[in-house]
Amino acid sequence: MFTKAAALTALTSAVLATFAVAAPAQAGTAATTALPTANMEAVLKAAQIDPRRADDTQTPGAHDSVLLVEQALEAKGLLAGEYVDGYFGTTTITAYSAYQKSLGYTGIDASGLPGKTSLEKLGESRYTVTNPVSAGSQVTYHGKTLNTRTKAMLVAAEGKAGFQVTLTQGSYNPGGVDASAGTHDGGGAMDISVSGLSSTTRTNLLKALRAVGFAAWYRTPAQGFEYHIHAMAISDPDLSSGAQHQTGDYYLGMNGLAGRGADDGPSVPKVTWEEYQRG
Repeated sequence: MFTKAAALTALTSAVLATFAVAAPAQAGTAATTALPTANMEAVLKAAQIDPRRADDTQTPGAHDSVLLVEQALEAKGLLAGEYVDGYFGTTTITAYSAYQKSLGYTGIDASGLPGKTSLEKLGESRYTVTNPVSAGSQVTYHGKTLNTRTKAMLVAAEGKAGFQVTLTQGSYNPGGVDASAGTHDGGGAMDISVSGLSSTTRTNLLKALRAVGFAAWYRTPAQGFEYHIHAMAISDPDLSSGAQHQTGDYYLGMNGLAGRGADDGPSVPKVTWEEYQRG
């Protein structure tokens, strides 16, 4: 006899069987719809270094993230397929600049160096952005304009050096000093007075600046400058085009000058501010 209890047992079994089949299918659907991730730190580093290389060697650890960005640029008709290769060279810089301009950006905001907002917009439905980097807002420090990221870096360097510096030029200073060749037009840039500093103190300051993520050099009259330290915050999203070239050359062991001579500064492991903070 088919009782109510038997009917209830059969119904319960059928429901459980349905859930047993449905659960894996739902998990599988979620897995297939998860977007890949583009590491902004890696993309920024490649966008500074790759255009300055004499060959097509790719920046270590950046290939997968750069490839996602290039695929998105290709999908928008801004980058030819032959350049979708994980190498953020000059052609990719130009394509990314065109994308930034399509969003209405101008000046340093359309330099081809990815910022968080443009990188996220480009990746909509294609990838998500991890390890975001922000320049922050503009602030005044030691009487000069910097951004909050650069100020934090300088404060850390001053702590390592054991004294506060005197700034002779800051950031966001378009056309400020002809000899600077536009490197101070954007963010992440500063010049430091070396007046009264001994050679040892000056070298220790350069080491401290480099240790927290600056590309920093001692400039001299023999190079066409008054004596000072010139420093650029590596991977600052607001870097001007000239500053991007200098930070890229720093990674490649050069002095940041037009002649692209050998780096004449102290040997310090090259890191970004974010890498320094992680230890």
